[in-house]
Amino acid sequence: MACRPNIEARQEEVMRHQHEKIFLALAVLMMVLIFISSSMTYHQQTIVPEINQFNFDWLRKWLAPISINYAGHVYSIKTEGLAGMIEFLLRKTAHFGNNLLLGLFAYLGLTSAVPKFGLRALLVWLSATGYAATDEFHQLLTGDRTPMIQDVMLDSSGALVGVLLAMLIAALIVHHQRTRGGLRFR
Repeated sequence: MACRPNIEARQEEVMRHQHEKIFLALAVLMMVLIFISSSMTYHQQTIVPEINQFNFDWLRKWLAPISINYAGHVYSIKTEGLAGMIEFLLRKTAHFGNNLLLGLFAYLGLTSAVPKFGLRALLVWLSATGYAATDEFHQLLTGDRTPMIQDVMLDSSGALVGVLLAMLIAALIVHHQRTRGGLRFR
């Protein structure tokens, strides 16, 4: 019977490595999606015509008082129109969200490769920030796009939040394992 705990421990380790591979694959998928997105010109990506097909007037009262100074340009309903403002908010939310997921997935996927959580957090965040910088350079080569350091900072912030969220998730799992006898992914 002494072998039983070893078998279970080995099975849990195999499952953890499988989960890590899935998270790494998801991180790579996010990188591919970001690359594809930055390969498209603004005119290929714009969703203003689609937004204009729907009635979003109910958002006007919420967005009317908002004025955002981003990269030296003021974005508001007055300057962009309702559809343009919605698109701006969606595009910047996508920047942040894509990189949040990249940071989250990369952190969780590199658990065994970089077991020290602080070092892993720093490496993932710096790598995601570097990827954001190369993404903006890629946009420069694409044409009809405006690479901005502000987007790198937004992307970097998203990656940092993703890393912090992953650290919180990992800490909660460890806490649960220690206090309740284990949380197993099956």
